[in-house]
Amino acid sequence: MEQIKAHLDQIATISQADWDFFTSKLQRRVIKKKSIFLKVNEIENHISFIESGVVRLFIPKDNPDKEITFGFSFKDQFISAYDSFLTQTPSAYQLQALSETSLLSITYSDLQDVYKTTQIGNLIGRLTAERLFLLKSSREQNLLNLTAEERYLKLFKERPELLKIIPLKYISSYIGITAQALSRIRKRV
Repeated sequence: MEQIKAHLDQIATISQADWDFFTSKLQRRVIKKKSIFLKVNEIENHISFIESGVVRLFIPKDNPDKEITFGFSFKDQFISAYDSFLTQTPSAYQLQALSETSLLSITYSDLQDVYKTTQIGNLIGRLTAERLFLLKSSREQNLLNLTAEERYLKLFKERPELLKIIPLKYISSYIGITAQALSRIRKRV
């Protein structure tokens, strides 16, 4: 709970009453390494804060080599199939723990209660949504404006820990290239 408190304290001052109400709605979930904890066509019912671990967002394919990885989330970040969560409609993608992952989760209905009951709830919701939007926008702009090599170098510079903990097949998919193309880039740089 201290991690999420520290994270939210960076955003705003939270009264003790609001904090107590918010934390009463949180559930700790531990997801085993490689487990898929939201599947295609399931409705996302949680927004979660990652206490530890790494989560991959991806579109599955019949051939696992063709899966499309389009996002990662790490310790001290929020994770959700947010479009499914907001609309309460089936997800078009999956969430997978790449390492054992500990989450603090709140359900859709409990979050609505937090919004109605606390002063800070709407601010937390808005700022979480803004962060998710900025990550999505940045990735789209990178895919449109940078070469594959530039995307790899940018990722390496901004998130070097990715290359240590995430299999290269997921990184190549994330930057929009084949594993073979990534191998050639890595040899050049």
